Amino acid sequence: MPTETLNFLVAEDHSFQRKSLVRMLKLLGAVQVAEAGDGAAALEVLQRAAIDIAIVDLNMPGMDGMELIRHLAELHSPAHIIVSSALDRALLASVETMARAYGVHLLGVIEKPATPDKLRQLIASYGPVAESQRARRAVFSEDEIRAALERREFLPYFQPKARLADGGIDSVEALARWRHPQAGVVAPGAFIDKLEGLGLIDELTWQMLEQSAAAWKAWAAQGMEFRISVNLSLSSLEQPGYADRIIFYLAEQGIGSRHFVFEITESTAMTDLPHCLENLTRLRMKGYGLSIDDFGTGYSSLQQLAQIPFSELKIDRSFVTGACASETTRTMLASSLDLAGRLGLSSVAEGVETRQDWALLKRMGCGYAQGYFMARPQSAADLPGAIARWTETHRALSAAAA
Repeated sequence: MPTETLNFLVAEDHSFQRKSLVRMLKLLGAVQVAEAGDGAAALEVLQRAAIDIAIVDLNMPGMDGMELIRHLAELHSPAHIIVSSALDRALLASVETMARAYGVHLLGVIEKPATPDKLRQLIASYGPVAESQRARRAVFSEDEIRAALERREFLPYFQPKARLADGGIDSVEALARWRHPQAGVVAPGAFIDKLEGLGLIDELTWQMLEQSAAAWKAWAAQGMEFRISVNLSLSSLEQPGYADRIIFYLAEQGIGSRHFVFEITESTAMTDLPHCLENLTRLRMKGYGLSIDDFGTGYSSLQQLAQIPFSELKIDRSFVTGACASETTRTMLASSLDLAGRLGLSSVAEGVETRQDWALLKRMGCGYAQGYFMARPQSAADLPGAIARWTETHRALSAAAA
């Protein structure tokens, strides 16, 4: 989007630095630039004016930058934020994590002194609010969600996993989406928790499995074979015989076990350990892959790696995003990859969104990359086209590196 069409706000208590940022923005083509000397004044501007991008200093008197970010989250402000500060990198990384956790539209963090090049790069990443962020704010009733499940309005969208060694794609993850008749495609943040609360997550899982199996057979008929990852919930795995049900169904569909991986995300503690372990071990014994999702967060931990026969380790996006700029994050990412290698597990990095992320992961020896840099989640029909576009992108990357 052209810089001259955007409305900016600079929130900085130091007069010289504030004026310097305003001059930089105007050099970059900005026309509308508002100013605020502290967080309270900035919040007032943001409440009465349509601000597209706000550059926010952290260390301001009165309401500081962190409090301002919290208020913007509570107001569901559409403004995108660039954090500017001279604080230590580790502190800036914590603020960035905080802002994303609040759901604020964060373009990035720049260390002082800001430069036109740094600002240009972050402004260039400005765009419409992402589907997942819109969905988190959407509110649907339990009755609507229950009826949608009965009408089978939920379907899998598939996101490719690209091999870092050669860019090839042989694996995808099935991600639940709701094709709402009025709201369009709705991301899982709007319905997963309510389905779990209603005790209906197992029905959603089964619909995702059935539709993923149908997609696999359709692709195979076109000469394309992918390994599909499907998420399983703990409540499903606590059911005796659940693994047998999956094994029987996929065998009945004529799909070999090597073509499916089951991802386990632990947002809560595993309360029924014996049944969960029996189901997971049986799936692994029959040749299905098991993936520990969002490794390093919540309950996806070393203890689970020791208890469950995983074949794949998925590194949470929080250890990928910003790893190029943060030595702390990069160290944790390297440790996770080293652990996967020592345990003989395939490694997948989530949240790969830039060429720099791709290059870093390739240098570090990661196995697979998953994220918007390769492709957004796609319907089954649109997936082959998205893979073809990625193939062209990767070919250009390889040619540039040669």
